[in-house]
Amino acid sequence: MTAAPSVTPKKTVLVVEDDTAIRRGLVDALQFAGYAVIACGCGQEGLDVATTAQLDLAVLDVMLPKRDGFQILAEVRRVRPGLPVILVTARGAEQDRVHGLQTGADDYVVKPFSSKELLARVGAVLRRSAERPSDVGRVQVAGRQIDFDRREVLRADGSRVLLSEREADLLRYLVANKGRAIARSELLERVWGLPGGDNGSRAIDMHIVNLREKLADPPAAPQVVVTVRGKGYMLADGGLA
Repeated sequence: MTAAPSVTPKKTVLVVEDDTAIRRGLVDALQFAGYAVIACGCGQEGLDVATTAQLDLAVLDVMLPKRDGFQILAEVRRVRPGLPVILVTARGAEQDRVHGLQTGADDYVVKPFSSKELLARVGAVLRRSAERPSDVGRVQVAGRQIDFDRREVLRADGSRVLLSEREADLLRYLVANKGRAIARSELLERVWGLPGGDNGSRAIDMHIVNLREKLADPPAAPQVVVTVRGKGYMLADGGLA
């Protein structure tokens, strides 16, 4: 068993895996690392727990009896959109990974994997989850009032403009990670829900252009979204009131 630092305060992880040996291994690794664990062997039971129990994260196998991991994930996203989810599967094809991420998975682990890798991914997802702006409703950014619930911007001149859902999610993520330059690959994964890579860089750049225009944020002297050369984008220093 791979040693790992204990978790304080203790967080609860749901494990849904029909293979008894793998399930036991997952439970042992997580408990050894200091997590509380609820384990289920079938999809329907896992769905019931995922939508009702007090949880911090769910680890779902894709190939499950009664309900597969994709179905559980879709229902969890409908009922509990903020619950972090990691999919575990032997299906390593890119289309399966993309499908899982598009459905709302926070990460995707392909069997076989080590307990060290699993614990690293669980820890990383929980850290990212803590940074998520899921509870952000309204903020003031460089004189602009942002209402994320309405996806509306009240600009300094008093005019109002609506953001698209993707633009709002992009700005929300920048706000949640203020003070940190965020790579395009991370934005692609965390906002678009797709594997990070250069293929999506153009789409991100275009959304930044549109977002700056709606925020009346001049790219030559940005007050809200700053380009960090060689790294990505970040909320301007002092931009968040």
